[in-house]
Amino acid sequence: MTDSPIYIDKKSELNNLPRRYKKISITRYFIYLALIVMVIWSFQGSQFSLEGLLDSTQYFKRFLGEAFPSIGILGENEHSITWKDTFRYTRELIETFQMAFTGTLLGIIFGFILALLSSKGLLGNSRPMRLVQEIVKALILLFRTVPDLVWAIIFVMLVGLGAFAGTLTIMVDTIGFCGRFFAEEMEDVDKSPADALESCGATKLDATFAAVVPAAMPGLITTSLFAFEKAIRGSVVLGLVGAGGIGMSLNALFNWMAYDRAMVIIGMIFALIFVVEQISQYLRKKVTQNEEKRI
Repeated sequence: MTDSPIYIDKKSELNNLPRRYKKISITRYFIYLALIVMVIWSFQGSQFSLEGLLDSTQYFKRFLGEAFPSIGILGENEHSITWKDTFRYTRELIETFQMAFTGTLLGIIFGFILALLSSKGLLGNSRPMRLVQEIVKALILLFRTVPDLVWAIIFVMLVGLGAFAGTLTIMVDTIGFCGRFFAEEMEDVDKSPADALESCGATKLDATFAAVVPAAMPGLITTSLFAFEKAIRGSVVLGLVGAGGIGMSLNALFNWMAYDRAMVIIGMIFALIFVVEQISQYLRKKVTQNEEKRI
């Protein structure tokens, strides 16, 4: 018996092999082309220029030469920063922290209330309740999309210059931030325990606070800590439009080209943000560890 020759269809074998590269469709070609055009168009509109960046090095060197402060203890002169200045900046830094903490706390409280009202099914599915949900979602969207500086300008016009305007700005921004993420955290929670409580006669509100909120609490705490970090950074910028805090002094010093004094404030701001972020990171880690142990 002789072995019959085996004929291999090379074309069919090649078709059966896994393709390393897939053929790009015409649609993808147009998408890639549109992205390239958008990148070029954006760079042109932003006036980004490497030549301009290189030309600015001489001004940057001048800035660095004037930006390193000296702390004078025995007396004042136009080139030194006295302890009196340092204490004044410290008071303003404390005011900045107070603005951020108060605004964040109020924003968390009101954001939680709005999150309850905007979450699907937590407080009922009736037609009036669905209408309330849509209205509250639109309100949260408004708080979240309007920039901080715009809110700050509005509140400065309403209540005047100072920390109160900054506190209100941070509160509104935190409501938008926490309202959205609080609602998502509570919507993602397993609703089986809440449904079981309702079947035993509990109201929607009772079931929400007894089952949904405790299950979502780790996420709510983490979001609140992120909101506080965000508020600390944002509160510095608010001073540029007169909404209180150390940003007002920083803006004035840059206008006067007193870069040495401005660098002292920048260093103090960096220290505050660094400490707050380290504490927040530690607390978030503890919350995560406790949640893993509970599971």
